[in-house]
Amino acid sequence: MSGSFEDRLRCVVGKRPPGIAAAVVRPDGVEAAAGAGCADLARGVDAAPGMVCPWFSMTKIVSATAAMRLVDRGVLDLDEPLLRHIPQLARLRPAASASAITARHLLTHSAGLANPIPLGWIHAADAPAVDQGAFLDRLLARHSRLRFEPGAKSSYSNLSTLALGVAMTALAGASFPDIVQRQVLDPVEMTTTRFSYTEEMGSRAAVGYHPRWSPMRFLLPKWVRGEAVGRWLSLRRFLLDGQAYGGLVGSLEDAARFLQLHLANGAFEGRQILQPETARSMREIVLPGRRFDLGLGWFRPADHRGDAPAFVEHLGGGAGFFNVIRIYPGRSVGIAVMGNATKYDIDAVARLALDLGTA
Repeated sequence: MSGSFEDRLRCVVGKRPPGIAAAVVRPDGVEAAAGAGCADLARGVDAAPGMVCPWFSMTKIVSATAAMRLVDRGVLDLDEPLLRHIPQLARLRPAASASAITARHLLTHSAGLANPIPLGWIHAADAPAVDQGAFLDRLLARHSRLRFEPGAKSSYSNLSTLALGVAMTALAGASFPDIVQRQVLDPVEMTTTRFSYTEEMGSRAAVGYHPRWSPMRFLLPKWVRGEAVGRWLSLRRFLLDGQAYGGLVGSLEDAARFLQLHLANGAFEGRQILQPETARSMREIVLPGRRFDLGLGWFRPADHRGDAPAFVEHLGGGAGFFNVIRIYPGRSVGIAVMGNATKYDIDAVARLALDLGTA
């Protein structure tokens, strides 16, 4: 495929989603970045690498990175049972199995926790943040039966990362946003990524869109549904209730910086943020699952096990947005992608990292 990176991006996605931004990253920095389409259809604002989007579950790999920094510092032990740091686990049955849950289980989604559909787990962007411990307690009270023995297999669960965040807060003696700020965002110079919209971020925020005639729109809370723009339904700005599993909002530019950290085995701009062996261990696939094969944060979709070259990634999608950060370790290249539609062919965009490298 010839032409500029922006041309390639436009060719792959067409007009779905309304707007998209992507950056191809190497260990020493961004090789190419571009936007295509509109970040805001009503105002005609172009999509660009600086646009800010909700990260949804792409937050999990940032949470995992913060956790592994605590491991490097001796604050968090991957294999220590966490019941005394997460008292909400006492809700779970069988109790003996729940008492054995460790950070390693939570990072690899092998604790046996349920994964209820997170419909309605959102609040308006200008509303107060949800208390994370109380939120976890409510969810575990409703989903108290472990699905399998901890460590037996992997099964993706938002509750796993939410519980990990509660443990990190107890061990570090700080709020979860403060931990992520100190351990990841500040060291990697991610200045437009937070757990809420700053004034600057708000001015760069993309509008989320969902297909106007999709029956799925009726599953969204009424207050989220905005004005129709052509075939799209715009969504009002919101935040996720669970900070650790999906609460970040931020720019594609910052996602590229984060990706650079992992491509460089934990180093960023000459500074070692994560120990090299720690960064490598995070992308080592250790547990197969029905949907995803898991490492310590990174995963590979089960239907891509045989892909060559192999990759690890983390997706992040929900109402109005779909994102991914992907690493091809054997090629020392990765790609970060953010788009403002609930669903589109994100895999085709992610493969542009390889296309650019062979052009």
